[in-house]
Amino acid sequence: MSVLSSGPRASLLTVSDICLRFGGVVALDGVSFTVERGTVCGLIGPNGAGKTTLFNCLSGLCRADSGAIVFNGRSLFDLPPHVIASIGIGRTFQNPALFDTMTARENVTIGGQCRSSGGILASMLRLPSVRREENALAQRTDALLESLALRSYADRPVIELTFATRKRIELARALAGRPKLLLLDEPAGGLSHEEVDRFCDLIAWARDKFEATVLLVEHHMNMVVRVSDKVVVLNFGRKIAEGTPAEVQRNQEVVEAYLGQAS
Repeated sequence: MSVLSSGPRASLLTVSDICLRFGGVVALDGVSFTVERGTVCGLIGPNGAGKTTLFNCLSGLCRADSGAIVFNGRSLFDLPPHVIASIGIGRTFQNPALFDTMTARENVTIGGQCRSSGGILASMLRLPSVRREENALAQRTDALLESLALRSYADRPVIELTFATRKRIELARALAGRPKLLLLDEPAGGLSHEEVDRFCDLIAWARDKFEATVLLVEHHMNMVVRVSDKVVVLNFGRKIAEGTPAEVQRNQEVVEAYLGQAS
């Protein structure tokens, strides 16, 4: 499924020497890597390696102590989460962070509101520009529900739905914001083998259909190998390897730290 060609690709995301400590615990220790446009980058490592912490820095939920994060030519430091979402970074979570009492349609619609350009006054006055944006978002929501086989659940509260269905709803919500960079935090977690296969197809579809670059945190190695163009490996908050899936699988430090001792 790799989309990498022989020629170089421009970087969409550059992470440079990111450090973050929580008290005496070093969560991230000088992490640096790039994610090229139009690719899928896997971010792997043992539990506690710093993967989700790095995602929190990228999405504005944490602020690194030092280093730099540049997305599409713009520094993400000091930007709040809603601004980061509005400039083109969408995210899912290990456990779907949905509004349980709201319907699937309402949850997906909320994901697209970060791109709204109308202010409070325009919304109160129901100006034509606001109505056009609302109509466009409603059409986008319907298209996402259809594409992700969610139309039959559209008007049901998400608390009534299965875990796998909720995972797809969260993906639809992230895509509703038209992200340039899609952060997927353990999308295979809690899914059956068949559901994992389906989600692999959805990642490829999201990349191709929406021209989204994907950064993927995942423990399910079959998914990582299948969908990733490049893999970055963290251990105890620092990067220990970077390369193609095949290169990373052959790396002895990765084998010992993440995949288990070599026989």
